[in-house]
Amino acid sequence: MEIDPKNLENQIARAKSGHQAAFRFLLDTFWVAVYNYQLKRTKNENEAEDITIQTFSKAFEKIDTFDENYVFKTWLITISKNVHIDLIRKKNSSISVQISEEQGSKVYQIADENPTPEDTIIGEQNLAKLLRDIKQLKPKYQEVIQLRYFQELSYKEISEQLQEPVNNVKIKLLRAKKLLAEIIKKS
Repeated sequence: MEIDPKNLENQIARAKSGHQAAFRFLLDTFWVAVYNYQLKRTKNENEAEDITIQTFSKAFEKIDTFDENYVFKTWLITISKNVHIDLIRKKNSSISVQISEEQGSKVYQIADENPTPEDTIIGEQNLAKLLRDIKQLKPKYQEVIQLRYFQELSYKEISEQLQEPVNNVKIKLLRAKKLLAEIIKKS
């Protein structure tokens, strides 16, 4: 996909001014490139996705340091590479328990509870459909949507609960909303 350099320059300038739509544009435009780069390095979808989220979190946090004389995608890939190296160093320096992918997926299985009579009365057909669509998301995206929109927690409260930086929470929410929109369009 060819990106109009003037539009990209404009979106970067808007992001530097704090416009949320510009951040969303940059995330949507470069997500696949950064994710695929990490997927080749890690050979693990979940790890690649986590590193990509952290990459955009760091990039958006430091967007004002981006020099327009350089290529934005290269800047992102460099950040991504450094995030990955930092994670490898952290892994090597701490004692970690290795679990299989099967064991890891069991941790995220959510018990499906039958609705109570009150839930049945309150829940409308659209809400039930939305919940089904949300359940198609990966558990980490389900969790941030649940915390933000159903429990109505602030970014800071979600950050504290998940023990992640606020920027990671914002990126996860952006990504979750985009994926949910795609699921809704398909159905």
